[in-house]
Amino acid sequence: MGSEQDRWAVRLGPAELDLGADALVPALLVLLVCLVIIVANVVVIATIVSMSGPKEVLKYYLLSLAASDLLAGCVVAPLSVYPALVHRWVYGAQVCRLVGYLKVTLWATQAYTLMWIGVDRYLAIVKPLRYETIQTKVRCQCWTAVSWLSAMVLCCPPLLGFSSPLYDAGAFICMADWSDMLGYSSTVALMVLGPPVITSTYTYGFIFHMSARVRTSYAQQLDKEYLSAVLENLASPDIVMTFVLTLLFWLSWLPFIGMRMYEFAVGYHLDAPFLHFTLFWLGMLNSVWKMVVYLVASADFRRGLRALCRSVCCACRRSASPVPV
Repeated sequence: MGSEQDRWAVRLGPAELDLGADALVPALLVLLVCLVIIVANVVVIATIVSMSGPKEVLKYYLLSLAASDLLAGCVVAPLSVYPALVHRWVYGAQVCRLVGYLKVTLWATQAYTLMWIGVDRYLAIVKPLRYETIQTKVRCQCWTAVSWLSAMVLCCPPLLGFSSPLYDAGAFICMADWSDMLGYSSTVALMVLGPPVITSTYTYGFIFHMSARVRTSYAQQLDKEYLSAVLENLASPDIVMTFVLTLLFWLSWLPFIGMRMYEFAVGYHLDAPFLHFTLFWLGMLNSVWKMVVYLVASADFRRGLRALCRSVCCACRRSASPVPV
């Protein structure tokens, strides 16, 4: 096991470029993850924005998820490439503190956004006849703004210098040292983890329970118009898609969260660089799996992507065609 001093020693050592396999392979993997995250989320945003017809409420939440993933791919992840080659953090303590803040803020934003997606799907089942009046575009935008602002405010103390930045030499990433503020850290953990986990568990549990009940004699007790609206919403592929998005998010990040909680509980840093690297970047790959889920589960997204590709190809052909004199 490595001590905290050993953990920081790699950050303070000489910045010698290492082109050996033990440094080059992780750096290339991190660079590849960055590029895939950026491309995937640019495509997702362009597809959703270019889709014809009225924008459904759900699309604004998906844009919020894609925006946070894109920020992580453009700002947080690329700063890990060069440290992997020189075996230390080279950008200074302030940038390290900023990266740690952005990482946890973007993560919390996604957790809150997925929570509101679950609430949106829940209301589509509980209040199917009034759903469009309850879940308006303005209300959705307000909840999205609340998610971003809440995450930024809750996670800001480390950015303001109330704790020291830590560099994880195994994952090549900076993070805030929440152990300096035990009471505040516990409160933030409850406020960031509690509502999304409890809400998502309840909403999707209710949805799947209702899906089973409407196939029994319980359906005969419901108003026909209400039952028809419920069945229509239950048949929507958006429910399965959003459930898979939420499940993948937590499955991607729980191993890393569990390791960090274990280290915090026992009071020392595990001397397992490969484990730190694997678990953290497994979590970061969640920013890529979302596009895969959209392609598999959403026919609207596939149509929008095909239309986007056709429009881009047509624009390229027009720009490549000779201009008549």
